[in-house]
Amino acid sequence: MSKNKNTTKDNIEICQTIEIHEDIIKKVHENTPDENTLNKLSDLFKVIGDKTRMKILYALMQVEEMCVCDISVVLNKTTSAISHQLRVLRQADLVKFRKEGKVVFYSLNDEHVKELIKVGYVHVTEK
Repeated sequence: MSKNKNTTKDNIEICQTIEIHEDIIKKVHENTPDENTLNKLSDLFKVIGDKTRMKILYALMQVEEMCVCDISVVLNKTTSAISHQLRVLRQADLVKFRKEGKVVFYSLNDEHVKELIKVGYVHVTEK
């Protein structure tokens, strides 16, 4: 089961021989989600991969809810630009909204959204 490894010019370890580990391959196949689920997961990360949308999510983590006008002031963007980004976040089920008269308030959809951002933050700030 040992592998001879070679280091490329980019210091990436690669195998010098081909050896298939059926037990590992079987485990991976059994535990990998179907294509539709993987597509949804990939799309989720594309949505939160936008810096403006990440700023909106981070702002919403700080308070229970915010109106579009307040988010636009915090991010120094037009309400139109913020509304567009909120629509994308809403379509991805990352945020929800409620209306109070003429004011629309947004909040994170659930604790999973907050946890996703927290875990990402820990990952990028660890040494």
